[in-house]
Amino acid sequence: MCTLVLLRRPGHRWPVLLGANRDELAARPWRPPARHWPDRPEVVAGLDESAGGSWLGVNDHGVVAGVLNRAGSLGPLAGKRSRGELVLEALDHADAEAAARALADLDGRAYRTFNMAVADNRDAFRLRHAGADAAGRIEVEPLGAGLSMLTSLEVNDLRAPRIARHLPAFRAAAPPEPERGAAGWAAWTRLLADRTPHVPGDPNSAINIETGFGFATVSSSLVALPGPEAPRGEARPVWLFAAGPPDRAPYLPAPGLPAPGLPAPGLPALS
Repeated sequence: MCTLVLLRRPGHRWPVLLGANRDELAARPWRPPARHWPDRPEVVAGLDESAGGSWLGVNDHGVVAGVLNRAGSLGPLAGKRSRGELVLEALDHADAEAAARALADLDGRAYRTFNMAVADNRDAFRLRHAGADAAGRIEVEPLGAGLSMLTSLEVNDLRAPRIARHLPAFRAAAPPEPERGAAGWAAWTRLLADRTPHVPGDPNSAINIETGFGFATVSSSLVALPGPEAPRGEARPVWLFAAGPPDRAPYLPAPGLPAPGLPAPGLPALS
């Protein structure tokens, strides 16, 4: 199970803010976000070395996409495609609406069950493949303004222990200020680093986990999308990445993206 938090603020200079912890088998190889795909030079994403896809990425058009397992669907399964392909498919599109439409046309039966978030500075969507639809339909629903939290169940689903514990805390936290770098995310990083289990004795009910069987929070991300009217130097997504659990690894700018307030070298600003 992973955790994704998305704050939508239409009309703000930073209309989309995203925080995410990735939980995975510690032995599964991966690389930090960068421009790993020569045939997708506009994509910056983490690379799952086992299957070749990604869990979270952004593109130069300002689209962010992340995928999470649904409950009971951890790991690969023979005969099923990797869910990491879905992130790359979403990032082939120039806006979130087009990405959501394209993903909704896929046959969900080809994949294990998943939740997915796709957003740009105008729209945001949750995609859901719960496995109950015999036709393999992938459901799409808009995510409204405000804070949405997603794990392995439904959006803001208080049956999920980490949502029950942390949704009120994220809603009450000071909103991030991406232009200030990692310091501007202090309230969110404290929450993402919390190892306190919501259910005593169940480490999986924490938002930052370490189990006794090699499954743990292996990285954390902070992503901000600038608004359409952003100054030229801020007209690209910001991604700060912790290459380890967020209470132990520092958040640093992802390779291939600028630090806050700086344009990406050799790339035009977004309009």
